[in-house]
Amino acid sequence: MAQRDLTFMVMKSVNPKSDEERAEILAAPGFGNFFTDHMVDICWSEKGGWHRPRVQPYGPIALDPAAAVLHYGQEIFEGLKAYRHADGSIWSFRPEANAKRMQRSAVRLALPELPTEYFIESIKQLIAVDGAWVPDGGETSLYLRPFMFAKEAFLGVRPAAKVNYYVIASPSGAYFTGGVAPVSIWLSTKYARAGKGGTGAAKTGGNYASSLIAQAEAYEHGCDQVLFLDALEGKYLEELGGMNIVLVYKDGTLVTPESDSILEGITRDSVLELAADRGHTVERRRVTIDEWREGVASGDIVEAFACGTAASITPIGLLKGEDFEIGSADAPAGELTMSLRKELIDIQYGRGEDRHGWMMRLDA
Repeated sequence: MAQRDLTFMVMKSVNPKSDEERAEILAAPGFGNFFTDHMVDICWSEKGGWHRPRVQPYGPIALDPAAAVLHYGQEIFEGLKAYRHADGSIWSFRPEANAKRMQRSAVRLALPELPTEYFIESIKQLIAVDGAWVPDGGETSLYLRPFMFAKEAFLGVRPAAKVNYYVIASPSGAYFTGGVAPVSIWLSTKYARAGKGGTGAAKTGGNYASSLIAQAEAYEHGCDQVLFLDALEGKYLEELGGMNIVLVYKDGTLVTPESDSILEGITRDSVLELAADRGHTVERRRVTIDEWREGVASGDIVEAFACGTAASITPIGLLKGEDFEIGSADAPAGELTMSLRKELIDIQYGRGEDRHGWMMRLDA
């Protein structure tokens, strides 16, 4: 079906937060606790394609009890941020990469692919109405959550013929309120995040649902996050519950696990490109847990960090398993880790040179 131009209908909320209420929320928003006054809604049907784009008041979504998403889990989502620069303008970091990843997720979950132009326009339309919700100061931002799910009401195992795409937004405070601190990671050997040929490379809710029990196990062992190994052999590093992982070797080489069941991280890929710009060797390959253990013991591996949209780059201080520990919870953050983190964040907030043209203005 030919791609059509979408003209958004804008229906303003009759009961938006007052300036005072919004200011109170933005003073201490946390993460994912509060939502802006509006959301985007675009419909898709097998016969009509993408249609009826609108910005409407934030509120409940009506679902038939037989909606396919409730029974067969046909759902995907994305996560990106809007940043306010010093001059008051609003920008996002590589939103076209999020659009492409959402398309890949859609293919895997048998959902329609939202064109990149529609994805970008949807977040610009929301910012046009709710731009006042983008906080300023520190590492605050407005977290944008595009998502899509099967809305057709039927029982039967087949792709749905009716789907809706939405965008909601939530003001986000600084991830590290008291300064960047290394996290502790629990190695899960009982649970796997995804298997070969599964949905590991797609950003779908089921992957996160299956990780929750392992994340709870991590908390029980005093850890902040959980690390998964491959499902087949149980020895190769995959990713954390919600972040990718990178190891730094003493010769300056950065290594990240490669697998078809790992979600392709936009933050990870950007950080690795910044490292390559500096002359560091970057390797994407299979990495065993033994390589990490032995590398730390020998001094060959000198830093480790996790990366993702929410926390940007997070140094890893300690990895705990059933019968071993690597590193220390009190270990200082690695020098290269923190240097790359600063460079990335400076680009996102308009304080550093955007050599790759990664930033896109949303309010122009």
